[in-house]
Amino acid sequence: MPHEPLSPPDEELVRAVLAGDPERFGDIVERYQSRLVNYLNRLVRSPEEAQDLAQEVFVRVYQALDRFDPQYRFSTWLFRVAQNAAIDVIRKRRIRLVPLTRQDEDGEGTHELELADGGPSAQERMEGAQSDARVRAAIDRLPDEYRELICLRHYGELAYDEIAESRGMPLGTVKNKLFRARQMLKGLLEED
Repeated sequence: MPHEPLSPPDEELVRAVLAGDPERFGDIVERYQSRLVNYLNRLVRSPEEAQDLAQEVFVRVYQALDRFDPQYRFSTWLFRVAQNAAIDVIRKRRIRLVPLTRQDEDGEGTHELELADGGPSAQERMEGAQSDARVRAAIDRLPDEYRELICLRHYGELAYDEIAESRGMPLGTVKNKLFRARQMLKGLLEED
């Protein structure tokens, strides 16, 4: 049975782009787009904003590609750029107020807007938000090393071996630390 050809490693794609083949960057985008959007959505909590931010991150990475240090994994660098971009968005975010009344067409008075809501009930949204907030708060209470591993694995969807290589750790150590991180997380959630 013939084997499928392996896709080139990230570092090879980066070298090709830097050598004058910018279309190879499309392969990088295709490889990471869904994981990056998922990761960013977990951070900014808005699918639309996560999509826009992912495109912005790819532009930033493309423009800074010559500064990529190939001794590290490309995926780690990409997700670090994404994390920094998400932090910037969160810091800039302001509460947006939307008026619930609108001026009548004749300008004589106002009427209330009727808003359709086809999503989950307010209680379901509140319970989901509370659950998400509890998990996020518990993750935030983990020691830095464990928190970063959890985020890379579950939000960045990096494989264990990718995490091991990016952190310069043996694969067994990564698995062990992720196990400990999950146990700590479970304990923190049970405390609340």
